[in-house]
Amino acid sequence: MTLFFQNIVGGMQSASMYGLAALGLVLIYKTTGVINFAQGELGMFHAFVAAALFASGVPAGLAVLMTLIIAGGVGFLIEWGIMRHAVKIDPLGKMIMTMGLVMVAQGLAPMFFGNNPLYFPKLLQGDPISLFGISILPNTILIICITLAIMAVLFYVLQKTRWGLAIRVTAENVNTARMMGIPTQRVSLVIWIIGTVLGALAAIMVAPLTTVNVSMMADIHLKSFISAVLGGFATFYGPVVGAFIIGMFNNLLGFYVSSKWATAILYVFILMVLILKPTGLFGKKYVKKV
Repeated sequence: MTLFFQNIVGGMQSASMYGLAALGLVLIYKTTGVINFAQGELGMFHAFVAAALFASGVPAGLAVLMTLIIAGGVGFLIEWGIMRHAVKIDPLGKMIMTMGLVMVAQGLAPMFFGNNPLYFPKLLQGDPISLFGISILPNTILIICITLAIMAVLFYVLQKTRWGLAIRVTAENVNTARMMGIPTQRVSLVIWIIGTVLGALAAIMVAPLTTVNVSMMADIHLKSFISAVLGGFATFYGPVVGAFIIGMFNNLLGFYVSSKWATAILYVFILMVLILKPTGLFGKKYVKKV
């Protein structure tokens, strides 16, 4: 039983990264109708920023804070400088534009930071802590706590504040929101900033577990997208639940079945779920009246 819960905790660490990235994806999609295919690559670029700041002598915590501010600025520039001027382009065209951002991020990262992988440390060092027989690294606890805190704050804002109401109304129908006097452009701007910051934070969490390189977010981005599909793009909380399902089941399958085939088995299971419920676990079925 101890090994079971050990794998659950390990899965929660992975799920935290998937969940942050998935939440950023869904926030942007629900509010603007655009799937940001560059979420992972933008996160990778910001991980390079954090690693470069750390290499230059900036403390790791301050490097993270500075990077998140820079990520917010990048999100601002993407919405204000690109997406806002693409209002006449259909959603598919906007998604292709985000694919262009993938190439931009992949090109700029080695141009600014070189071709060699960079190192970024764990934010919380120390020996593993034993809780009820489960060994947990301090950095793992920090990652899970930060993720849960961010998600709790975001869900509170979405459900209990005027800004959250504005976001939810814009997500339901942007034209209706505009007629109600909601500043939809400002909402879109804020959402792009939040989404880009969440992607950067997910990448920074990944960085100590690997090296900072141009392909570091490929698996995270794929699984965050699958988390959003599994949970349902129609809700803000569904992708987070989907991320925790994927993270924990992937670990359990890897330990009890096969580490080689765990991901493939998980994807087959997800495919079966989506065949039965195409809109995702928490998705809504829309009926179009004519």
